Amino acid sequence: MKNVVLIWFVFPLFAHAQNNADAKFVINGSVKGLAEKSLVFLTDGNKPSDTIVKATVNAGTFKLSSHVDEPNFYLLNFGDGKNKLPLFIGDDNIKITGDISQLKDLSVTGSPSHNDFVEFQKTFNPLMTQLNTVGQMINSQQYLAKNDSLMTVYKGITTSVQNEEDKFIQNKKSSYVSPFVLIVLAQLSDNPQTEKRFAMLTSEVQNGYFGKYLSQQIETARIGEVGSNEIDFTQNDTTGKPVQLSSFKGKYVLVDFWASWCGPCRKENPNVVAAYSKFKSKNFTVLGVSLDKAKGPWVQAIKDDGLTWTHVSDLKFWNNDVAVKYHIQQIPQNMLIGPDGKIVAKNLRGPELESKLCELLGCN
Repeated sequence: MKNVVLIWFVFPLFAHAQNNADAKFVINGSVKGLAEKSLVFLTDGNKPSDTIVKATVNAGTFKLSSHVDEPNFYLLNFGDGKNKLPLFIGDDNIKITGDISQLKDLSVTGSPSHNDFVEFQKTFNPLMTQLNTVGQMINSQQYLAKNDSLMTVYKGITTSVQNEEDKFIQNKKSSYVSPFVLIVLAQLSDNPQTEKRFAMLTSEVQNGYFGKYLSQQIETARIGEVGSNEIDFTQNDTTGKPVQLSSFKGKYVLVDFWASWCGPCRKENPNVVAAYSKFKSKNFTVLGVSLDKAKGPWVQAIKDDGLTWTHVSDLKFWNNDVAVKYHIQQIPQNMLIGPDGKIVAKNLRGPELESKLCELLGCN
């Protein structure tokens, strides 16, 4: 799995301009500890080099005023910009108070969008921190042989995130923060889940900055969905021989994305081995696609785990060409491709894999 990212920046996909308009936001600040005549400036959180407006401090106070087209993510920078306060604001009348020495505790009032953003942080930051900690432990080789309980904990936290995400979206269908939340948490959901949540939002929010970004992400993620055709690829096996996915046509083939360094992948391998042993004589095989970055650990893991099927990799880590083509952003992942080249199932784990193969190939 990739580490869960706790920094809430999203790179821009669309122009995010501030046009002249009668409507405007006003930020009145009264913050202790700011140097007299020091600079305070607001930058676009999606493009921090873009300064929206700036002012100087006068007796601990400052005032910023401009216009934004819709509520969005910004950074309020103090002095040299090392101290930054995340804001999610529209054309609101905002008041900021507190002490610069306690940046995280500054009070921000007057913006409904920012209130939603604060609620998002308070709800999800602790859960994501827990998820990161457990995920790092699972990925550590020292936990490889004893991570049953850790995987249970990880899945439990993921379920909590999903439940809280559903609540947030249900309660904030017209908030511009909601598509931002869906983008940040997308790696913990499958595409149909994200698409279902996105469909709950108002059309105005769907057509906003983050809404358009998310819409494109959803469209891109449809690549490799169940019912779609496989995307053919060729990659070298452990001996350097090129292997083409389409050469397996006529068989059921499980394309298994994994890596030697991935604890959950190694934990899942015995289930894949059992399925391969049971169904390999019934027109079924496995094609392993590794996201390793060195040949030695990759080949050793294949040997240690008894993975006797075909394996390929370009040793480009997360930039593996096949993973990029299928938009793989976390592992383990797999897709079961039918004899006709169509994807019939995805992310079959443990008994689910055997059950699906029994349904398709019979268990007798």
